[in-house]
Amino acid sequence: MPILLPNALDFISRSLEQTTRLGARLGELALPGDVIALSGELGAGKTAFASGFGLGFGAREPVTSPTFVFAHEHRRAADKIRLYHIDCYRLSGVIDADSIGLSDMLAGDAVLLVEWPERILPLLPAERLWITLEAMDDEPTRRRIEFQATGERPEALLDMFRRRAFGG
Repeated sequence: MPILLPNALDFISRSLEQTTRLGARLGELALPGDVIALSGELGAGKTAFASGFGLGFGAREPVTSPTFVFAHEHRRAADKIRLYHIDCYRLSGVIDADSIGLSDMLAGDAVLLVEWPERILPLLPAERLWITLEAMDDEPTRRRIEFQATGERPEALLDMFRRRAFGG
């Protein structure tokens, strides 16, 4: 059962498929300017969540990990809105983020999905939806997923997501 707080949601996903479906539900609701931060250790489910997000967003091609190229740009066929999927794992810090054009991505009218956001935290806007994924030790397919919204639009996004994913 998810724990519901006004600006937060804490949930246990029981499978990779469920984690992907949650990502898809959030992706359906994303609007230009949304910043979604995906935090968690290796194997926590960030890329599975991002893959689902891309499906829900309507990306023309599958969303896969951009670890070795740092960022992928996706467009959806319906309206050409862009989704930037960034993986900061190999960035050494904020200076490296400039080299991949992060400031341009943040200044545009796109959705930004960031894996390993801790590495570029000072560059991220205060208004964002921060999602922490954690593998559960007791069962390899279970993931704890914690959502924390900061700001008016992220709070509205979390509220819409909560209703879409869990009803009510």
